[in-house]
Amino acid sequence: MGIRLYQEPKLEKPDLVASWPGIGNIGVIAVDTLRVQIGAEELGEIEPWDFFYPKKVVIKGGVLEDLEFPTCRFYYRKLGKRDVIIFIGEEQPTEGGRMYAEGRKAYQMANLVLDVAVRFDCRRVYTSGAAVSLTHHELRPRVWAVTSGEGLNREVKRYDNTILMGEVEGRSGDGTITGLNGLLLGLAKQKGFEAVCLMGEIPDYLTGIPFPYPRASKSVLEVLSHCLGIELEYNTVDEMITRVDELVAGMYQKLPSEVKERIEQRRLVIQSEREKITEEDEKWLKEHIDELFKGGGEGDERAS
Repeated sequence: MGIRLYQEPKLEKPDLVASWPGIGNIGVIAVDTLRVQIGAEELGEIEPWDFFYPKKVVIKGGVLEDLEFPTCRFYYRKLGKRDVIIFIGEEQPTEGGRMYAEGRKAYQMANLVLDVAVRFDCRRVYTSGAAVSLTHHELRPRVWAVTSGEGLNREVKRYDNTILMGEVEGRSGDGTITGLNGLLLGLAKQKGFEAVCLMGEIPDYLTGIPFPYPRASKSVLEVLSHCLGIELEYNTVDEMITRVDELVAGMYQKLPSEVKERIEQRRLVIQSEREKITEEDEKWLKEHIDELFKGGGEGDERAS
């Protein structure tokens, strides 16, 4: 088990941006789009066999040729204002049938990711995932932020469409981040890195959809572009948003009328002043949509 680097570029205090699949694949879509946009090169990988079962066995001509595992790869790019290392894992390591990454394997993987941050003297670590929210699918998803210090809090609050997780309506300053997003954030702070988690909002009634939620990915990507001081194009993610919006609209129309009425009331409240939506309303919606949208993404991080 370990890290295999393909090259040793000379980087100047890079930022590390890490992501894994999760609810709506919000974080991994944002980070992979960033990777493509900046033309990042492969840097290395975390060897997978101690973390995952093979995805498939490759057979050619009746002969076993290889075992194909989920990949966990590093990329890098030297940019004008800020060098960047990107880490993208195809899966989160889980144990004992748990939904979210935790336990020994998750701890080991988080430490291996941060070993690369130490090796290249990274300045800051970013993670990205989903924030399950009492919002509406036609509203622009906000980005919830959690950081390792008050100075970073002041910085991220300056970015458009960003709110500290502790200041989200009705949360009373509390919250947790499950999975590798939260674990990596905590370990990064422990090792002395500045650390920021950016989570794109997804409506609670869409957490079980069998397709991605790129609206929130775009919001996260916009904040990342400001954090890293780079200009990005959004044509690809906008095309994805158009396709997914059509799917969401079709599913939404199949909801019972009383559920849609409650959700539309929610939108009016949010649009007026983002007033607190009651726990009773949240409970009522959950009871009425559980049969239509089941569960969440396996091995995901989510704010709660």
